[in-house]
Amino acid sequence: MAENNAQAVAAPEAEIRDYPMIIGGQPVAAERYFDVVNPATGGLVGRAPMASGRDLDGAVAAANAAFESWSKTSDEARAEACLAIAKKVEENAEETARLISMEQGKPLNGIGSRFEMGGVQGWAAYTSSLSMPIKVLQDDAQGRVELHRKPVGVVGSITPWNWPVLIAAWHFLPAVRAGCTVVVKPSPFTPLSTIRLIELLNEVLPAGVLNVVSSDDVTTNIGAAMSQHDGIRKIVFTGSCATGSKIMQSVAPSMKRLTLEMGGNDAGIVLPDVDPAAIAEGLFWGAFINNGQTCAALKRLYVHADVYDDVCNALVDFAKTIPLGDPLDENSILGPISNQMQFDKVKALVDASKHQGRVLLGGAPGEGLFYPPTIIADLDNSAPLVAEEQFGPALPIIKFEDVEEAIAMANDVEVGLGGSVWTTDTAKGQEIASRLECGSVWLNSHGMIQPNAPFGGLKKSGLGVEFGEEGLMEYTDIQTQFLGPR
Repeated sequence: MAENNAQAVAAPEAEIRDYPMIIGGQPVAAERYFDVVNPATGGLVGRAPMASGRDLDGAVAAANAAFESWSKTSDEARAEACLAIAKKVEENAEETARLISMEQGKPLNGIGSRFEMGGVQGWAAYTSSLSMPIKVLQDDAQGRVELHRKPVGVVGSITPWNWPVLIAAWHFLPAVRAGCTVVVKPSPFTPLSTIRLIELLNEVLPAGVLNVVSSDDVTTNIGAAMSQHDGIRKIVFTGSCATGSKIMQSVAPSMKRLTLEMGGNDAGIVLPDVDPAAIAEGLFWGAFINNGQTCAALKRLYVHADVYDDVCNALVDFAKTIPLGDPLDENSILGPISNQMQFDKVKALVDASKHQGRVLLGGAPGEGLFYPPTIIADLDNSAPLVAEEQFGPALPIIKFEDVEEAIAMANDVEVGLGGSVWTTDTAKGQEIASRLECGSVWLNSHGMIQPNAPFGGLKKSGLGVEFGEEGLMEYTDIQTQFLGPR
């Protein structure tokens, strides 16, 4: 991402402009901007603001000022705000979806940018239904004790590039619903769709409730500054384990609250009673949703020897039917890898592993950042593509004879976000699922998260949870009130 790169070619249909920061309900120009490019074409999508420390201070000050009133609003008012967000998202879904496709690379269709915008709308509507009622712990002759939930304060949201708008919404929706205010810092690879969304949402939210600043993380790293900022009370972060660990160290002096959702390297276990043709589609989308660039995607597949060849063949046959192409082409279902950094990582892991196994599909890059769906069989747990999270369109398949061996291999990682078991025996599948060391587990699907079900990781995959009532409570402090005898 070169700053002010005059050689960049404009992407078709893009509105090339300098996007503003949104601070205190107003667009704020930056002194400098950086280029955001289309991974499918290399063309310029737009220029994002390079926030300074002074800009961050202004955004935090605006959020703190807004918190004074927003934290005192009624439960009904906050619920209505989430519904207003849902409506505004629906009204501008196509514009925002096209911007996501241009800067992130996911197609408009399939499980792409229109799907992402539908997710934002659905999460906003569901979040409106949540509440934080007073919990009575005791009410007798000795006295009454109540547990109250109070909004934690200003939240700093640091978001990744894979689902730029949806993950931002996962951060700010429960914050707004709880009575917090937010400063969002999007990934430098995909800042424009998030900036535009927050620009639109400021038409229906009070000034300062939702703010956004951005940086290229090279010239300036606003995310790092947020984790140290005294005016921010909580950091919510989605991204790599390495960055999450740095944030955790950085917030220690100020004792900020934390929600961290990090890497996964999810495993799936296929038992011998399955119908390979019936599960092929589910396996494919579990692994290749968003081109594999999803924290809870299926990243390692363990298949019983009795059905191993048939599962491999069925998976390859289905994968061959998926169109790969320009994200703005209505016929495309998969697009390019989102950025050069991730492309290089996927290529290196495939190159290091493909000679250890059998390449069933793909295995070589296409033009630019396009990389075809790649399936490599006959690997073992030590292969780089198995041991490391690839976060891209490549799936390793490992054969097993004994389910105990499969469980041990699945758990032999430092992370634990998601896992799955594929079987027609629900009881057996649930028993195996309960032994997987991960925060979420699915039977006969993978990665299908929903707003009413808490989502979070074990081991090094993170701290805290998102979604549902439990996710909402992450944005609150507890106050216990001892009211004495009545």
